[in-house]
Amino acid sequence: MVRLDKKATRLYVLDTNVLIHDPAALYHFDEHDVVIPMTVLEELDKHKNGIREIARTARQISRTLSDLTNQVTFDEIQRGIPIPRISGETGRLHFLCYNDLKPFDALDDSPDNRILAETCRLRDERPDASVILITKDINLRVKAAALKVPVEDYHNDRAFSDSDAMIEGAQVYADAGHDGASLWEALNVEVTVERVDHQTFYQLSGDMPRHWHLGMLVSDSENGAEFEAIIRELSPSSARLQLLTNYRHHAGVWGVHAHDSRQNFTLNLLMDPDIDLVTIAGNAGTGKTFMTLAAAFQQTLDAKLFERIVFTRAPIPMGEDIGFLPGTEEEKMSPWMGAFHDNMDNLLRNEEGESTWDNGATRQLIGSRVQIRSPSFMRGRTLNDTFLIIDEAQNFTPKQLKSLVTRAGRNTKIVCLGNVGQIDTPYLTANTCGMAAVVERFRDWPHAGHITLKSVERSRLALAAEELL
Repeated sequence: MVRLDKKATRLYVLDTNVLIHDPAALYHFDEHDVVIPMTVLEELDKHKNGIREIARTARQISRTLSDLTNQVTFDEIQRGIPIPRISGETGRLHFLCYNDLKPFDALDDSPDNRILAETCRLRDERPDASVILITKDINLRVKAAALKVPVEDYHNDRAFSDSDAMIEGAQVYADAGHDGASLWEALNVEVTVERVDHQTFYQLSGDMPRHWHLGMLVSDSENGAEFEAIIRELSPSSARLQLLTNYRHHAGVWGVHAHDSRQNFTLNLLMDPDIDLVTIAGNAGTGKTFMTLAAAFQQTLDAKLFERIVFTRAPIPMGEDIGFLPGTEEEKMSPWMGAFHDNMDNLLRNEEGESTWDNGATRQLIGSRVQIRSPSFMRGRTLNDTFLIIDEAQNFTPKQLKSLVTRAGRNTKIVCLGNVGQIDTPYLTANTCGMAAVVERFRDWPHAGHITLKSVERSRLALAAEELL
């Protein structure tokens, strides 16, 4: 972003992609005025037909603009329509229409170039104000900067700023040593230990670290930890921590064992009946899907806590789309479910290394409890007694992921898996994707937990490719 000298009066010109990305963008500019060029209205009109998400969003924006213009006169529209804001401030909405717009001579007559020309014309007409173009189109931002047009990205949809990072969900005090007393001395708190219903709790008193949050892992080591606990209650002067179950050795989950503190914490979150929403981030090979499926089968097939497992993911191709896929909904989703099939193959291997996943009876048994569903057909459903797994959550927008999470009904647990470093959806980044929004919004909810996995068990070839390519 080009550094700008902003004046007291600001006019924000919105590109089409900003309104489609966030239909409520009009209300997120505090006391400043918002300008919508006529070119943007024409593009919205082209997008409004159909049943795709972009068409629904375009119609929603049109309804919002219609509501704002219905109760005002033509003169008030020319002066600017008042927009009430959440902050209490009131800005104004202006429409930009030029009958004699002069396009750039060296550029084609495209919508982007017309928006640039309209912004330049407004800037020349309003020397008393800072006229700033807001767009999520990177190329348009580069062209605007080259033409000396003030331009910015749309920041309000970010779950956190560029200077921050998504929370890891864990705090490891490796320097405190493998001794509980040393850990408490490092934190400078007083500790009381109690046993309730076969669970061990630590009641802390003193100044709690500011970066602590509910559902966070507190450990004294990444690997050979002797103390691992989850924060159940938290205030500025006290905290209540619950000791975790050790899933490293005998107490595995469907034959799966943890290798370090973060994986052990992951299995605790997945098996905890008080945690309704789990978000697991991490690079490829950290065991996100593997541990989640193990916990799902343990609680569905063995413990009978859930009636079914629903597995879904965003069908976003890494390269060129292969086109139409025949068959039922599950058959159409099958090419996207490679991670599911690979992990099932590993989970069902016996001591001799043979897998029963290809066995017809095994597939029929598991298939009766596992449903592979497309997210496109989840709207309107209510999932009861369900273990819902949302894979590749970083490729969903916050609105799309909200639509999936709100499908939760009675006795439903939702697990979101993703890697914000691998986003294939246009206009989404590590701090604007649905995964980031869910982690940030639910960080202080007592029935949610998040962890970022770091340990990687990968082949020499995969590790070498990660470093060299």
